[in-house]
Amino acid sequence: MKLPLFFAKRYLFSKKSVNAINIISSISVVGVLVSSAALVIVLSFYNGMEQFILSQYSVFSPDLRIEPTVGKVFDAQNPAFKKLRTNDAIKSYSEILEDRVLVQYGNQQFVGRIKGVEQESLHTQAAEDMLLFGDFVVQEDSTNFAIIGEQVQTNLQIPYKEFENAIALYIPKKNINPQASNLNPMDEINVRRIKPVGVMKFQQGFEDLVITSLSFAKDLLSEPNGISAIEIFLKDSSQVNHIQRSIQKQIGEKFIVKDRQQQNPTLYKTVSSEKWIVFFIVTIIGVIAIFNIIGSLTMLVIDKKKDIQILKSFGADASLIQRIFFFEGVLIALLGSVIGIALGIAFCLLQAKYGFVRTGGQTLFDAYPVDVRYMDFALIFFTVMLSSILISYAASKLSIKRFGSVGLHEE
Repeated sequence: MKLPLFFAKRYLFSKKSVNAINIISSISVVGVLVSSAALVIVLSFYNGMEQFILSQYSVFSPDLRIEPTVGKVFDAQNPAFKKLRTNDAIKSYSEILEDRVLVQYGNQQFVGRIKGVEQESLHTQAAEDMLLFGDFVVQEDSTNFAIIGEQVQTNLQIPYKEFENAIALYIPKKNINPQASNLNPMDEINVRRIKPVGVMKFQQGFEDLVITSLSFAKDLLSEPNGISAIEIFLKDSSQVNHIQRSIQKQIGEKFIVKDRQQQNPTLYKTVSSEKWIVFFIVTIIGVIAIFNIIGSLTMLVIDKKKDIQILKSFGADASLIQRIFFFEGVLIALLGSVIGIALGIAFCLLQAKYGFVRTGGQTLFDAYPVDVRYMDFALIFFTVMLSSILISYAASKLSIKRFGSVGLHEE
């Protein structure tokens, strides 16, 4: 193993008799270098976009959400839940009551979702990040102010200056006897009016909400004791997995504790799948560039034909000679990938610090975000080297077979 590697290193850095071979070898190194750097930059930019999207979503979404495994509502008057509310790791604990409702303003109607929350839980969230305009408050009094989603405000055409006007919420009453005949159909529908005081920024999954106090939602939905879920914000989000398992064990199998990914699996799968699709496409392009190694090894075999004859005269077999050129290809890939990954990391760190690659438009950020994840670099190195090893093996075998049997004995 040492002898083939020794010759491979000498051939890689020594001057060839034909200058074109040096150029072809350099092109092979550059091809691997550019491919590796491109993969690092593309993945880091996608990581940055993923982190940005999920950070925006995390403002609206709790770290953990407890839901019943069966049914829509449950009774939270459970000792396990009361104990959970006093957990030191929890920053915010809020009982939630949700359902679909018909929202009306003037002659406009929209089917949205009412979400009753505890007022205290709103104070722990980033109001300035969630709110488009208005006030971030729901009150437990007779006026019952509400915060509405942007889609609700847009579809109902509620002018901000006319927030003093109330919107009406409609939902069928529960436990209605279908046998009973009511002359007035509205007797079978709960109707409540509420004043919107704020509009949330657009966020997929939250744009159709009408956020009210929990007591208002219970009154409208005729659920004096039932709640839909419990939303939990943690003091340290990095401990979410450990706390999730602990809470799940504490409350039992009748409930499920969901983290942010489980609450919105479509969003996370979409962001992740886009990243790996682009990784696959760039990898294919990179493999095409790595095929330059075939040309480099083929030319090197021709250039080193006399060396091969000398080695054969000393008893070297075809397998040893093939390994020399195989290691030559691997060293080309190793040199290119290490330099390429290093350059890619340097570029990403500079972009993160100075943001010189800018969007150039009216977007949520001025410079493209990047997120350097070193596990991605290990994957890139493994992918590039695996591709290079396979290509180098095939190239060395074909080159020796083609030129060795025909030209090794020519003068």
